Amino acid sequence: MECNRDEAVRAKEIAERKFLDKDIKAAKKFALKAQNLYPGLEGISQVVRTFEVYISAEEKINGEYNWYAVLGVTPLADDETVRKQYRKLALLLHPDKNKSVGAEGAFKLVSQAWSLLSDKSKRLAYDQKYGTTFQGEKTDYEQGQATNKAKWILQLCKECRSTNEGSKG
Repeated sequence: MECNRDEAVRAKEIAERKFLDKDIKAAKKFALKAQNLYPGLEGISQVVRTFEVYISAEEKINGEYNWYAVLGVTPLADDETVRKQYRKLALLLHPDKNKSVGAEGAFKLVSQAWSLLSDKSKRLAYDQKYGTTFQGEKTDYEQGQATNKAKWILQLCKECRSTNEGSKG
């Protein structure tokens, strides 16, 4: 197990170098390798999450950050979900707690996302500006929810052998 730890440390170091070379996807790949080799490696989950924030920030909509992706929520997320995700990321990425490479920048991105998405008027303006882009996403999400509900109803009817139409609602 100790040889895995040594290999994980090397993979983490490579990940940090890749990040500094601005090859964030490769950095994440090596960070994940380090995490798989030795999950208990100090700070590795923070490194992985830091890189994930940067990768999400690369996803732009008409040249603007996709702040939903930065926080890791969908455009349909309610205020409580956005708040919980922000708190989770802020605790994980705060520079006082996370000394990994890029943590400060990732924390700033998450804070900017929170600043916009937590303010109802800013969020509404952002959604309206990019509403056509998110339209398909909302439809897919809603369609998935409807499909899941239909599967649940079908399963319920199979189990109870009920044919009652009123149970569909």
